[in-house]
Amino acid sequence: MTTTHAPDGVTGSRTLTVRYAGGGTRRGPVTMGQANMIRCILRDEPGSINIHDVWPVPDGTGMDRALDALAALAVRHEALRTTFPREAGGGAPTEQAVAAAGSFTVTVLDHDALPEDADAYAEAVARAARDTRFRLDLDFPLRLRILARAGRPVRVALAASHAVTDGSALGVLRDEWLALLTGEPLPPVTSPTPLDLAAEERTPAGRRKSAASLAHWERILRTGPQAMFAEDGATGTETDTPGLTLRSARGARALAAAARRTGALPGTVLLTAWCVLTAHRAGQSVCVAAVPTSNRFLPKLARSVGTLSQDALLDLDVRAPSFDALLAKAWGAAMNAYRHSRFDALDLWALIGRVTTERGSQFARDAVFNDISALPSTLAAAAAPDEAAPELELVWGEAQALPTRLLTFVYETEPVLRLATWADPALFPRTAAEELVTGLVLLLEAVAEGDLPLDPHGLTGVTGVRPAARGPEWVRVDGCWVSPAAVAAALSGALGGRAVEVVAEPDPDGDRVGDGDGDGRLLTAYIGTDERAWAGQESTPQQAHTALMAVLPGRPGVLAPHRYVFVEGPPRQPAAAQRILREGTGRGRDAT
Repeated sequence: MTTTHAPDGVTGSRTLTVRYAGGGTRRGPVTMGQANMIRCILRDEPGSINIHDVWPVPDGTGMDRALDALAALAVRHEALRTTFPREAGGGAPTEQAVAAAGSFTVTVLDHDALPEDADAYAEAVARAARDTRFRLDLDFPLRLRILARAGRPVRVALAASHAVTDGSALGVLRDEWLALLTGEPLPPVTSPTPLDLAAEERTPAGRRKSAASLAHWERILRTGPQAMFAEDGATGTETDTPGLTLRSARGARALAAAARRTGALPGTVLLTAWCVLTAHRAGQSVCVAAVPTSNRFLPKLARSVGTLSQDALLDLDVRAPSFDALLAKAWGAAMNAYRHSRFDALDLWALIGRVTTERGSQFARDAVFNDISALPSTLAAAAAPDEAAPELELVWGEAQALPTRLLTFVYETEPVLRLATWADPALFPRTAAEELVTGLVLLLEAVAEGDLPLDPHGLTGVTGVRPAARGPEWVRVDGCWVSPAAVAAALSGALGGRAVEVVAEPDPDGDRVGDGDGDGRLLTAYIGTDERAWAGQESTPQQAHTALMAVLPGRPGVLAPHRYVFVEGPPRQPAAAQRILREGTGRGRDAT
């Protein structure tokens, strides 16, 4: 036992070592989900990639029983006995090793009296535990803090490695933890282990599924909007975003009534409403959103303890005459996304890089919808019931850095609609964020009453949410909202300040995206050049394109030109009146 420094308000702190033995020793390749999260863990700050949870402790539970239950979970689930050996040469781990026995530590924070809001205090302790990086090759994947009162455990606050668990896995562990402490028998583990999943993924059928998933992603990456929120103010690849929590009995009643009226599942109704509102606010005809929980839509994976964190990429064309008409195709679009949510992460990032260069775009994971309300044993399901559910309550929480512009977690849909939304404050000041969340409730209430036309003016009237205001300088090109002036500024900066003019010109091939928006435009960049100073300048289409692509991240209103034209002198129009020195596309396989 080791004594450690006690935080403020803690009367004693000690670190206990818990040993476990059971199961077998195994080793094999990582799963696709593990590889995806390992890549993020090696790239991102620990506070943004680690996850956390708070577990209650039934009254009367002794410390020894609590520690025994934690050890039993480690024996029961291979994922908790898994580490990732270092690769020779320092690359990302490609194998996982399961131990038959081992140990982990638990820090006990003892108190004479816990703060009045014990759950909020435990949440803060758990969140703080996320800030330390997990060592993939050595560490037990749960960083455990037991909050005790006079020596009796009251809460478990923990951080977890995302390489081994995801939010749903923590929910399963939480459920089993409570069962162990209350003496309820646990059923046999029937979900595949991570090593079982890895073997399945490497079968011919598994590889075909991965290839089909990549084809699904490639179609959307090549034809969908590169960013949902391409507008003034949308800058950077990460935002410091406060969370906004909604609790609404009104919303729950409206969702249930809308589901009864339409005959659709409540989850499908809610997803459709969220997509409608997101696309309406963004001024887009398609809602492209990541839907992470899709990986558990198969029954055998619903209670899996492991990380299945891979995005399903949903693209829902919201151009429909009414909500019911859109709802009729939303379920199919969602299932199509779910079926294509298991893939080799390295292959996906190679695909994204290739498409990025060839399309001249930078895909932004702007919108994320994570509905965990229907999953078994989630934190939300185990939360205390709302005895006096508010009709509509909004509560602001702490900010956190997020690589998205709109993230929604749905925790509960009955008897109260409870969700949390993080919206980029540059696009959604507090009032606008509150309007967005309450607008979702208003939309559900309108849909509960009857079918709703989906024209923008009508949606604004119903929800109070207005579409993005874009000036006349914004145009739609290749399915994306683009500011030619911003493209010119970015390209000029990438080329060391050379004079650039970018214009949207008619596409001789018509609407090559084929999305019916009638873009019919291509971007052409005219780059001023002094022929006498030609040497030493980026003076080929390929060089100009490469320079621009390097500065593209974080600029959602910038799409690379389809054609780079180097002209003698300043790039004034009409270009036909100037001498063209060189021209071409610069785009990957089509470069000339």
